[in-house]
Amino acid sequence: MEKRPFYFITGICIVLILLSVISCSDDSTSNDSAKIKVALREAGNQLLLRQQDSTSIILPVLQTESSKYQLAFQNHLSFEPNELVAVIDSSFTVLSLSQNYRVEVIQCATLEVAYSYEIHKDEEQTLIPCSGRFLPEDCYTVRVTFLNTSQGFFSRNTLIYTGLAALLVVLLVYFKTKSKRTMTSESTSENYSEIGSFKFYPEQNKLVKAATEIGLSKKEVELLEIFVAHPNQVIKRDELSKKVWEDNGVIVGRSLDTYISKLRKKLKDDDRIKLTNVHGVGYKLELL
Repeated sequence: MEKRPFYFITGICIVLILLSVISCSDDSTSNDSAKIKVALREAGNQLLLRQQDSTSIILPVLQTESSKYQLAFQNHLSFEPNELVAVIDSSFTVLSLSQNYRVEVIQCATLEVAYSYEIHKDEEQTLIPCSGRFLPEDCYTVRVTFLNTSQGFFSRNTLIYTGLAALLVVLLVYFKTKSKRTMTSESTSENYSEIGSFKFYPEQNKLVKAATEIGLSKKEVELLEIFVAHPNQVIKRDELSKKVWEDNGVIVGRSLDTYISKLRKKLKDDDRIKLTNVHGVGYKLELL
């Protein structure tokens, strides 16, 4: 697969994954919020029933912040902390809610914390103090805060940030590669010499006349480069042989005539170009 389609398809895939993750995350957050409110209302109901109260009203459960919820009651109540721990744990377990949260019992009048505890999935971090001591009858609000524990590698936020970073890297690499390819292409396409009606591209081993491309061998390119650098000048045979065929001190001069002949044939379509033999001396590229 070429690089351009690869980067394009990769970028599209990352965008689709991100949209899917974000969409699922939004749905999950909305669903969790609704489930938490249901669980807290049920916990409040169970707490009142344990006190033989089946008539007083549980006030609407409020979400005060993204991870904080508040449960309030119509009437004053008194309860033993273990009862609160048990009913909230039971309600959260039934609805498969997070097992990392803090519960605070707030006095309505003073806004002071009358009782609090923390539950963690790791039981060693769970702290439930003062069990067995009844809270005196009063107006209480129960505040539940879900804790931001260290999340796994594939958590929602991690996926989003990783996806965005990957998308940015892919786009940067793609545009950088594209820019380099364009610059190289432009540089290569501009790096030519004009020989009569021909354009000579040494880096691409070719001659171009109108829309026709004529391929050149490596030796033909090397010879033609020498002639183009010295137009209308006689280049000695020894000099041509030495520059093109010398290899560890060995010169294969007999090949020179063969390659000169090949170049003549490839340049024959332009009468203004002549690759002439200066007898006993060498060759000359004549541009008329």
